[in-house]
Amino acid sequence: MFEGRNKGIMPSFYTRLMMDKLDARTLRCPLPLIEVKLWLRQAQGGQSLTLWLSDAGSRQDIPAYLRRIGHAVVEVEDTAAHLELVITKAP
Repeated sequence: MFEGRNKGIMPSFYTRLMMDKLDARTLRCPLPLIEVKLWLRQAQGGQSLTLWLSDAGSRQDIPAYLRRIGHAVVEVEDTAAHLELVITKAP
């Protein structure tokens, strides 16, 4: 589902500037949360994920969950159609 960085090919200073992306606009609860949890398992501290959500429950629950467990969440865009977030994994 998400597009990961191309590990081992690019210099590390460049890969840190890149962000993973997860477009979960077609997924319904609980699938977006499961995908985010899978990303968190493989991500390193400081790594970021751009996430798009359209499911009403996920739009409310995922940012609250991530903040509660200590990750940074920035709302980039909140429209009637979707919510775009940038999540940065806590160290």
